[in-house]
Amino acid sequence: MEQSESTVNNCLVFAVNGKRFEVSTIHPSTTVLEFLRSHTPFKGPKLSCGEGGCGACVVLLSKYNPVHDQVDDCTVSSCLTLLCSVNGCSITTTEGLGNTKDGFHPIHERFSGFHASQCGFCTPGMCMSLFSALGYCRKSLPLYWIPPIADACKSFAADVDMEDLGFNSFWRKGDSKEVKLSSLPLYNHNDEICTFPQFLKNETRSTLLLDSSRYSWYNPVTIEELQSLLGFVEDGNGTRVKLVVGNTGMGYYKEESFSSDIATVLLAVGSTVNIMNSLKSEELTLEEFLRRPELDSKSILVGVKIPDWDRIMGISSGTEMKLLFETYRAAPRPLGNALPYLNAALMAKVSRCTTSIGIIVSNCQFAFGAYGTKHPIRATKVEEFLTGKVLSVGVLCEAVKLLRGIVVPEDGTSSPAYRSSLAVSFLFEFFSHLVESNAESPDGCVDGYSTLLSPAKQLDHGKISTLLSSAKQEVELNRQYRPVGEPIAKSGAAIQASGEAVYVDDIPSPTNCLHGAFIYGTKPLARVKGIKLNPKSVAAGVSALISFKDIPGENIGCKTMFGTEPLFADDFTRCAGEYIAFVVADTQKHANMAANLAVIDYDMENLEPPILSVEEAVRRSSFFEVPSIISPKQVGDFSRGMAEADHKILSAEIRLGSQYYFYMETQTALAVPDEDNCIVVYSSTQCPEYAHTTISRCLGIPEHNVRVITRRVGGGFGGKAMKAIAVATACALAAYKLQRPVRIYMNRKTDMKIAGGRHPMKVTYSVGFKSNGKITALHVDILINAGMGVDISPAMPMLMVGALKKYDWGAFSFDIKVCKTNHLSKSAMRAPGEVQATFISEAVIEHVASTLSMDVDSVRSGNLHTFNSLNFFFEGCAGEPVEYTLPLIWDKLATSSSFKERTDMVKQFNMCNKWQKRGISRVPIVHEISLKATPGKVSILSDGSVAVEVGGIELGQGLWTKVKQMTAFALSSIGCDGMGDFLEKVRVIQSDTLSLIQGGLTTASTTSECSCEAIRLCCNMLVKRLTPIKERLQEQMGSVEWGTLILQAQSQAVNLSASSYYVPDFSSFQYLNYGAAVSEVEVNLLTGQTTILQSDIIYDCGQSLNPAVDLGQIEGAFVQGIGFFMLEEYTTNSDGLVVTEGTWTYKIPTIDTIPKQFNVEVLNSGHHKNRVLSSKASGEPPLLLAVSVHCATRAAIREARQQLLSWTGLTKCDSTFQLEVPATMPVVKELCGLENVESYLQSLLS
Repeated sequence: MEQSESTVNNCLVFAVNGKRFEVSTIHPSTTVLEFLRSHTPFKGPKLSCGEGGCGACVVLLSKYNPVHDQVDDCTVSSCLTLLCSVNGCSITTTEGLGNTKDGFHPIHERFSGFHASQCGFCTPGMCMSLFSALGYCRKSLPLYWIPPIADACKSFAADVDMEDLGFNSFWRKGDSKEVKLSSLPLYNHNDEICTFPQFLKNETRSTLLLDSSRYSWYNPVTIEELQSLLGFVEDGNGTRVKLVVGNTGMGYYKEESFSSDIATVLLAVGSTVNIMNSLKSEELTLEEFLRRPELDSKSILVGVKIPDWDRIMGISSGTEMKLLFETYRAAPRPLGNALPYLNAALMAKVSRCTTSIGIIVSNCQFAFGAYGTKHPIRATKVEEFLTGKVLSVGVLCEAVKLLRGIVVPEDGTSSPAYRSSLAVSFLFEFFSHLVESNAESPDGCVDGYSTLLSPAKQLDHGKISTLLSSAKQEVELNRQYRPVGEPIAKSGAAIQASGEAVYVDDIPSPTNCLHGAFIYGTKPLARVKGIKLNPKSVAAGVSALISFKDIPGENIGCKTMFGTEPLFADDFTRCAGEYIAFVVADTQKHANMAANLAVIDYDMENLEPPILSVEEAVRRSSFFEVPSIISPKQVGDFSRGMAEADHKILSAEIRLGSQYYFYMETQTALAVPDEDNCIVVYSSTQCPEYAHTTISRCLGIPEHNVRVITRRVGGGFGGKAMKAIAVATACALAAYKLQRPVRIYMNRKTDMKIAGGRHPMKVTYSVGFKSNGKITALHVDILINAGMGVDISPAMPMLMVGALKKYDWGAFSFDIKVCKTNHLSKSAMRAPGEVQATFISEAVIEHVASTLSMDVDSVRSGNLHTFNSLNFFFEGCAGEPVEYTLPLIWDKLATSSSFKERTDMVKQFNMCNKWQKRGISRVPIVHEISLKATPGKVSILSDGSVAVEVGGIELGQGLWTKVKQMTAFALSSIGCDGMGDFLEKVRVIQSDTLSLIQGGLTTASTTSECSCEAIRLCCNMLVKRLTPIKERLQEQMGSVEWGTLILQAQSQAVNLSASSYYVPDFSSFQYLNYGAAVSEVEVNLLTGQTTILQSDIIYDCGQSLNPAVDLGQIEGAFVQGIGFFMLEEYTTNSDGLVVTEGTWTYKIPTIDTIPKQFNVEVLNSGHHKNRVLSSKASGEPPLLLAVSVHCATRAAIREARQQLLSWTGLTKCDSTFQLEVPATMPVVKELCGLENVESYLQSLLS
């Protein structure tokens, strides 16, 4: 409540991890997460989405019920829960479960042991979700995450199948069930942590919790108290009131026309609502209530009444009447937080017709919502039409036509035709089995339909489990270089789980620290005349507004080998999302508010139109130059190949959109001014060296005055490479100017607006091929939308061509243009260019197969490389014939996945099912990898412990883990006694650009192996220095302990620190990676929903440095690829400004959208003499295999289209179609037929 005068102060009392907190003055909008991170030492809960959609902030909230003398626990999203609402409650974070000092909780240990933590940023929230689940239900456990996380959770279930648990560090393959059970960290629910301290039970609660000069927080416990408070509004004294329960209005229900599922359900059952205004009470039907204007601040919705329809309609177990009720919902995710495209609730009273054969509808009520209206509606015309009628195909056909005219989304609603078709599908699904049963049942009696009450079951034909059922992982361990090759747990995984791992935003704020937020442009091309801050913002703690005019050096915010980009727009802004200024305030909340309320004064007179498409860029010759040194070469003679072809496809077109990185930790940095004109910057970046140089040039100071430190990054995927540099530079500039520490933690909305993301493109291809499917020539024209800045875009042609060469095209030519447009600059995202190129390759193969009416798998197989063609296409990096493992993988996968048998089963399934169609697809990858120069440093300390520095950054990819293993392996070659647990002596420390220079970029999957090789070189130097001393000691003592050796070396002034700079040999710095995947999907023809039934992967890791880490990379990359191909829509408005800005509008894969059966085999392909201990990269290539899901979906759609063809009476049509990326539900449904229900019913009538 906001008011004008103050009254009596009261205190807020609660506990965090058993510690008492008492707060007397705090803003009522303060969230639990805000308080935890700024006023307590507990940094485990993280801010990621800020709207309750990701789980990174989850904590346990415990409330005491004095009446029953019991404590009730539940998990809450601390980013939404207001601190004032937890008065008298206890909060438990992951630190409260266990820690390094007191011992880890079994949840922490199992998350670590099952390799369930990668970047680890959201792991604390997951641990708390699991802890809460264990408290509620000790025999079964709901699962919400991806395979290793799911395995960690399943391990706590009493009835878990131990064989179903994936790869872990607790037991070895072949161990008995008893050994496995005994190896798990023991969890005993009787040893539960006290979540509610005794002292809180004695605290008394006050109605008035907080009071200040402007705001108060009240906690009314009766309707009368609430009415009394609302009475302030009637007095007209300027008081404003907001009713808060879970504060979901700040997260879940941000939109005014929020798509409520419960409102639709309540409407269908004829609910009534009770409204209280002052002393008056009013009862309305829900339909009347929804049509009214929204409630004013003085009115209270007291209750909702649901009628007892069985009693009202006189239905009992002995009658022949049945009451049918079913709810429906079509959303991007079956279970995860996702707004529906449409929801429905259908109720009908049916009985046997006494005058004829069939089922009569006596009464019905249908509600539809969430399709682009302000509230759900009743389909009264359809209800009136059906009431009293005997169900038949003709009647249902007419009802469907009526409904399509009623459920019409408002203008501006996305996918309007799809949403209307969903209403038709749901009505059909509700009644279809009754209509179809009439034809089969001679008496039409309802009594025979015991399953009548669940109509959906009639169409499901064996309902698919909505959660992960199983995952199998096969690994052949290599023990030649122990501990390299061992599946040890990821370094730091336990402290990530316990919340002790420190990310940039976890670093305590220095004294007098300020906080920054970016003001970005919303126009694609305009003059910036000025920026006006809201006066309230200035009063609320704003210290400065920094723009290009405040830069002492160069206006530079990013530097790559291809050029630079400005930090801020100057007098012109050249794309929506470009940084205009940086506002600095006393808190992050105030900085964000000031940035949001800032008004930019634009002038667009006498400016030419912006370039907002690649076609316009071509017309105006707006391109970035591609340096000749990285320009890819054509392969073979295209004209000759086309001349040899029996068939040709000319100028087929594909368009591909963008993808957002969705790292859990948004962009963040902390800059601290230091003595002598120096500055220290803590940055969450993949390339500290580039940030270092950029900051130096922007501030106009020598590089030795700048230090950039990065310990770990909470997810990167390429988005923390170039895009993180400007964030660090802006903080450094503000800190340098104001001579105070400045930090930023970007909110998710802004992060999504400015990220740039993956490169969109337009592709046109022409292909020639023989009648047997062998392709003789391929030409592609690609227009890449690079945006306004150069970033890494000139490398895209080289990256794309490398991936396009996965098949033997005979001859391959291309024309790739990197278009400069007035969009935000695009940047590298995991497998940049390569994932798009993989899709193009498969689209060509699919098109050829479709044209020839051939089995697509046989076309793929016929165009796989021989070693000779591989050498021809990948000149110089194909290696030896024995290294070409793709043919082996291709055949092995066919066997291990039962590909041929399942293909036959899919055909049989499709013949037997009208409304579900399955597809299966097998795809290969050939991925070109390039090594890079990488520094390393190893220092042996006096106690024998080892500190290691590498240029690479730990992003969650297990770099530190592999480096530790390599260090232990290489130093163990000295042969001292007692080195069995040497891994414990090794620590990899944070990146520091003044301690280790030339760190380069942590990208392209190879940083781990290159860093390992750099460290091996360092260790070899140290072993060489130590060997003479060890030999002398051995002569004197016999056996030599490691600690003794190091003490002796120190006493002899031996240099125990070694640095190296690994530069790969030019003749072998490139190599090829191979893999293949089989995916099977099921498409629901009524909704367009695609369910991934199974994915099988075999991937060649050479001799894996750590198979557990590589498995996680393979699975994670594949799942991220599913997001690109099937789910994630990163859209912009007409000005190029991103409009998908949070978890409610952008859908990454979750456990309900990944394969139900997920099998991965890491192939140990033997010795590769030019590789780092024979290893191969795993970070990016597996992402490309997710195209198998898209291809399988295409196969299922093809079956649906053939069926639709038979219903419409046509004998043949063009079987070729393009399936968009991402293949979302509306896209899939449209290709299956938006009017397929009508077509089916008409076919029955005819």
